[in-house]
Amino acid sequence: MFYSIAFHTLAAVIWVGGMFFAHQSLRPAAAQVLEPPLRLELWVQVFRRFFVWVWLSIILLFASGYWMLFSYFGGFAGAGLHIHLMHGGGILMLMIYLHVFFGPYKRLRDAVIIQDYPLAGAQLNQIRKLVGLNTVIGLLVIIVGSGGRYL
Repeated sequence: MFYSIAFHTLAAVIWVGGMFFAHQSLRPAAAQVLEPPLRLELWVQVFRRFFVWVWLSIILLFASGYWMLFSYFGGFAGAGLHIHLMHGGGILMLMIYLHVFFGPYKRLRDAVIIQDYPLAGAQLNQIRKLVGLNTVIGLLVIIVGSGGRYL
C-alpha cells in the first residue's frame, strides 16, 4: 500500500501542480513579456514537454488507484464516498485532458506551424479555460482524496 499511495500522490502532484504553475504563473508572465508569435511557440514547446508527464501521471494514477481500490478496499462496494468522488473527479479530469490534447492542442500546434497566429491564439485561449477548470477539479480531488475519510 505504501508504494501505491506514494506513486498515486506523486502523479497527482505532477499533473495538478504543473497545471497550477502553468495557469497561475507561466501564463501571466509569458503574456507580459512575449509578443504573440513567440508566446504561442513557447506554449507549443511547454505543452509538448508537459503532456509527456501528464500521460505518465494518468497511467500511474489510474493504475495505482485501481490497484488500491481492488486490493485494499475490495472494489467499489468497499470504498468510502471520498474514493468514489476522487474516482469521478479523476475520470472528469481525464476526459477534459483528452479533449485538450486531441482538440485545441493539436489545432494550436498546427496553427503555429503555418503561422496562423489568430487561430493559434484562439486555441490557446480555449486551452487556458480548460486547464483552469481541470486545475480547480484537481485541487478539489486532492482535498477530497487526502481529507475525505475524516468527514
